[in-house]
Amino acid sequence: MWIDNDFPKLLGAELYRPHPAYIIEMAVEPVVVHDFSKQPGQTVQLDRYRFWGKPGTKESRERTADQTLGSASARNIVKDKVLVTLREYTGPADSRDATQPSTFKVARETLITAQRLLLDTGNLNVFHQSIGSLTLLDDYRRWRDRVFANELLKAEACGLASEEQGGYFLPGGKEKGATGGTLGVTYEAGESAKFDVKTDLLEVVKDMRKRNVPTFADGYYRCIVDPTAMMHLRQNSDFREIARYPGTGMINPMAPEMHPDANFFKGMGPAYGQAGFVAGQPVMPTGFLFEGVRWFESTNLPETSYNLVITDESSGAANYGAAQLIFFGPQAVGVGIGGNNAQILLNNNDDFSRFIIMIWSLFAGFETLNRDFITVGYSFVY
Repeated sequence: MWIDNDFPKLLGAELYRPHPAYIIEMAVEPVVVHDFSKQPGQTVQLDRYRFWGKPGTKESRERTADQTLGSASARNIVKDKVLVTLREYTGPADSRDATQPSTFKVARETLITAQRLLLDTGNLNVFHQSIGSLTLLDDYRRWRDRVFANELLKAEACGLASEEQGGYFLPGGKEKGATGGTLGVTYEAGESAKFDVKTDLLEVVKDMRKRNVPTFADGYYRCIVDPTAMMHLRQNSDFREIARYPGTGMINPMAPEMHPDANFFKGMGPAYGQAGFVAGQPVMPTGFLFEGVRWFESTNLPETSYNLVITDESSGAANYGAAQLIFFGPQAVGVGIGGNNAQILLNNNDDFSRFIIMIWSLFAGFETLNRDFITVGYSFVY
């Protein structure tokens, strides 16, 4: 294996391999446009589709035999052009300052030893563990996953989510800026500041349906949940029962005569909505269904807190952690890609071939396309 040619291709291919720990992009299913000729600073056009609006009544669409139809003004698909400016992104970042670039360095001797191990065993995971490149891959996956989370969170700027628009949703349907702390929210005695399954969840799903947010191909919305918010939801007995055994697994195509539950016991996966392994490679989790929503738990959502009043905890305003629940439909986020997409680049300054110094590089632009298709829910921690 020739280091200068094969190694960056081998490692770069891993950038495209999905990982069960970072599921936000998979759940979002972004609109992607890839223009190989575009470079950082140039733009890529994404399309934002919208519905025509009210369909009218049966009588309003009725036509007579002598009515001329061809002279009417034609309507195009309602489509907004969204121009995304490409930027250059690289990693890893400096451990002391994420805004400053850094590199990943591997000793040539270490790499050669690991290559021999790869040829002997054929185990790619052991190879990446041997040279430490799993940390470089994790840096890219974690960063990209967080980017999609941050794009979804931009919908909060739209204001209080309702039947007409996307936005934020606080437990109890509270609106910011009324009374109580810098957030302007007060929960009186007996009022819960935790996201509730029987009231808040049903309200969020109802509003999304009323404002005609389309569902994904499986007929459901999706939600990315912070582990703390998931803990709050699991305190509801109905939700806990679904989250514990969210499905009957999937049929093993190699053994169709077996019951789907066998996957749960035999470990083929992804059974019961959980991540699994096939031929030594991770299989992405399928989530689980509850009240018209497919749920995915993520440990990569940004930490945040708000200043508000929760009377049952304190008589005055205080800072409380806010765990996120991000509900969305398809076409919520778009990605424009230029050049060769994500790749591994080598630094020619290798100290007389004693080291291999590398980075990951990406020319891309990310943009929220339909904020009305997103509701950012919160569950306060106390």
